[in-house]
Amino acid sequence: MPMERIAGQRRHRAAYVVWAVTLWALIVFDAFPAQAYTELGPNTKSDFRLWTPVYLTVKLPASFLAYMEVNPRFADDVTNLDQLLLRPAIGYQLTDHVSIWQGYAWVGNYNQPSPTRFFEENRIYQQVNYLHKFSHLKFLSRTRLEERWIEHADGTAVRFRQMFRADVPIPPAPTWAVVVYDEIFVNLNTVGTITSKGPEAGLDQNRFFLGVNKIFNQHVNVDLGYQNQMINNRKLEGNANLINHILLLQLWINL
Repeated sequence: MPMERIAGQRRHRAAYVVWAVTLWALIVFDAFPAQAYTELGPNTKSDFRLWTPVYLTVKLPASFLAYMEVNPRFADDVTNLDQLLLRPAIGYQLTDHVSIWQGYAWVGNYNQPSPTRFFEENRIYQQVNYLHKFSHLKFLSRTRLEERWIEHADGTAVRFRQMFRADVPIPPAPTWAVVVYDEIFVNLNTVGTITSKGPEAGLDQNRFFLGVNKIFNQHVNVDLGYQNQMINNRKLEGNANLINHILLLQLWINL
């Protein structure tokens, strides 16, 4: 088979994956009753935010992996610290493409309107990653299940998260890539009491990102772009109660 034809087929496959990730995002936006993004309701607010997470992944002997994340998030038009996430995990590389993870997360919530200015959350989570590097594309599927213990809310909140991501290199600049990903969050149960509410079952939020990735060397790369975060508070009227416009700058370190 001529090399030009093979290269053409690979480019088509890469394009199909990018369109599939984009289609996933569009389906998510319209898949729930009342169409979350169009029926905003009187309680809808928006904010400009800055997220600057750093992710460290270290290969250990015998196919084990170590992970650490430090994730500060600034809100109120980037004037106040809103959240700080510390998220360590241990993983195992099952195959060339599949890894499994068990992790913990501490979440500090700062400058909150109520019931207190600060409250914390503790989580444990299980995760499966599928990563495939094609000649013209890198594709990632991340599936995560979280068990959450939130201050001022009784019970264990369980949340499912699914992310699809595609990195497409830019031919004239091979160390640069266009990145698109979407992640949906769904609460699987309702927790809390009448006076101490927790998350309610159903759609929790959706995050859509479009930006670029820059590879500096085999150990360091950076994402920079725009992330739209739609948060759905089911206690209020309308499905999209908070829409955050986020400048996302995230640093990946792989050792």
